[in-house]
Amino acid sequence: MDSTSATTAAAAIATSSANPLPLQDRVAIVTGAARGIGRGVALHLASLGAKLVINYSSPSSQVLSDHLISEIDSLSSATTPRAVAVQADVSDPTQVTHLFDSAEQTFKTPPHIVVTCAGIVDPKYPSIPNTDIADFDRIFAVNTRGTFLCIQEAAKRVKKGGGGRIVTVSTSLAAAFRPGYGAYTASKAAVEAMTKILAKELKGTGITVNCVAPGPIATELFFEGKTPERMEAVIEECPHGRLGKVEDVAPVVGFLVSDAAEWVNGQIVRVNDPNIYGLNDRA
Repeated sequence: MDSTSATTAAAAIATSSANPLPLQDRVAIVTGAARGIGRGVALHLASLGAKLVINYSSPSSQVLSDHLISEIDSLSSATTPRAVAVQADVSDPTQVTHLFDSAEQTFKTPPHIVVTCAGIVDPKYPSIPNTDIADFDRIFAVNTRGTFLCIQEAAKRVKKGGGGRIVTVSTSLAAAFRPGYGAYTASKAAVEAMTKILAKELKGTGITVNCVAPGPIATELFFEGKTPERMEAVIEECPHGRLGKVEDVAPVVGFLVSDAAEWVNGQIVRVNDPNIYGLNDRA
C-alpha cells in the first residue's frame, strides 16, 4: 500500500476499535489455526467477538487445538462453546467440505469469515534446479490447492449480502523473488492471483476477498531449517531490529474481516519492514 492507503487503513482500524466486539457472533473458519499466524488470527478474531472453527490437519496438532479452544472460551462468560476444532486436510476436497459442514452444524449458520492460514515450506531451501519434485508437489498441494479448495467452498457458502469476508495468506517473498524459495514463492504467487480474480468474480455478493502477505514472522514455519546465523542476518535487515510477531499480523486480518473494511477488496497487504523488497537475497 502507498502512504495514503496505509494512513486510511490505520484510521479505519482506530475507528473500528471503538466497538470492542465488531465481530460479535460471526462465525470464522481459520485453517492452519493450531499454531503460528493461524493461531494468532483465531485468538484475535475471538477477542473481537467471533465464534471460531479451528482447523488443523495432523493428529499431533489436536492437543494444541484443544488448548486454543480453552483459551478462546475463557475470553467469554457465555456458557455455550465459542470455538470448535475440526481436523481436515485442506488439499482434500472431501475434507474441505466436511470442514464447512462442521462449521454450519456447530453454529447453525453459514460462515461469515474464512481465513486460509494453512501453509508449509521446504526447510532445505533448495535452488530451483535442486528442488525435489515430491517437495514441490507437497508445497503446492497445501499452499495452492489447499487455498483454492477453501476459497472455492467459501465463495459458495460464506454469508452473502454484506459482512462476508475471505482472507488468504501469502508471503512478502512473492514480491522479492529470493533464491531458495522457488516452489514456496510460486505457490504463494498463485494465491495472490486467485485472490484478485475471486474478488472480481464475487461482484454483487457483498463478500470481499483480500490477501495478507507477511514478511519474516517469528513462527515455527519461519524458524524451520534456518541456522542462527541466517536468522540474525534477517533481523539485521529489519529497521525495527527484530522479526515480526504474530501480533503484528493478526490485527490486520481483524481489520480486513470487519465492516470497516467493506471498501477494501482484491488487495494484497504486505505486512513487513521494507527489507523484503529485494534489497538483498537473505531470508
